[in-house]
Amino acid sequence: MKKPSLIAAVLSAFLVVSVVGCASTSKQEGTGEYVDDAVITTKVKAAIFNEPTLKSTEINVETFKGTVQLSGFVNSQADINKAVEVARSVKGVVSVKNNMKLK
Repeated sequence: MKKPSLIAAVLSAFLVVSVVGCASTSKQEGTGEYVDDAVITTKVKAAIFNEPTLKSTEINVETFKGTVQLSGFVNSQADINKAVEVARSVKGVVSVKNNMKLK
């Protein structure tokens, strides 16, 4: 009679530990957030690549909790402005941090 209770308690403890292990913190993403950010990064990179006025190889894209960070060296302020505009237009982007520099 006590064996099923023990098994249920162990399974419950395992479930709680698993759920807490996948939770996010302010400096670390949970599994779902990581996948979401990877999708956003891919969409932003594709949008920049499809913009004929931008050289996509010069712009690096990273995403953390929906915030996109753009970095790299570009030729003009117009390129910086266009890249930020393109990134903001992607669905799922919460904000854009611009760390791009002029060559």
